[in-house]
Amino acid sequence: MVVKPRSEPVTVDGRRNTEEGRTVVSEACERPPLFYARVAGFIYLAAMALGIFSQVFILGHIVVPGEAALTARNILASEGLFRWGIVIDVITFASDVVIGWAFYELLKPVDRSLALLGAFFRMADGAVLAVTTFSALITLRLLSGVEYLQVFEAGQLHGLARLFVSARGLGFDVGFVFLGLGSSIFAYLLFQSRYVPRLLAGWGIFSSLALAIGSLAVILSPWFAAHASMIYMVPMFFYEVPLGLWLLLRGVNVPSVAAARAGS
Repeated sequence: MVVKPRSEPVTVDGRRNTEEGRTVVSEACERPPLFYARVAGFIYLAAMALGIFSQVFILGHIVVPGEAALTARNILASEGLFRWGIVIDVITFASDVVIGWAFYELLKPVDRSLALLGAFFRMADGAVLAVTTFSALITLRLLSGVEYLQVFEAGQLHGLARLFVSARGLGFDVGFVFLGLGSSIFAYLLFQSRYVPRLLAGWGIFSSLALAIGSLAVILSPWFAAHASMIYMVPMFFYEVPLGLWLLLRGVNVPSVAAARAGS
């Protein structure tokens, strides 16, 4: 006599459920919200530190405003340092994707659709900024002395190289629009969830929108670009650093999500 094996509950995609109604695979891969909070906090702080180092200690050492020839000489004299700046940029921009993933996983219990939208914006930000690294690589090629560039005079090559260095900043203006939009969505969900103090999350909404709107204004208005400097970016610094420290050191209060959603 053939004994038919006892069947177990099966999900719509054909995977067997455990007694608690969860799949074996999902139980094995499930991570606590604290994990995603600390990943996001660490990446925030690390990316901020890398970005400041690249801007101040690498580009600040090499790029001379208004001096294309001197900037070109500095790049050739410190080519290794310039290349390290490119590598740091790539790592920083890749971290945007990690931040988007971590915040999506952390905030999807609050609102999955909005968390996904925020993640898409952060991934778009990372993609746009990653493209800006090509301008730095083109700068190196223009100054490399390869044979097919010998039809240009040295001054022309220096001017072109300086143009592509400047293109990095132009790419940042576009990327920061996506960064600000994604960050404002995540800040709103943090405000709703009460994972972090609402004052901090509210400041995050303001500073993120200020970054997005300020970046659009730079693209739209040459006057604003010439006079605003980086003032519209400053609030974002005083949001991301405290948020990164909070998530890394304090984590999140998971039970507060249900209470916040019930009270809202």
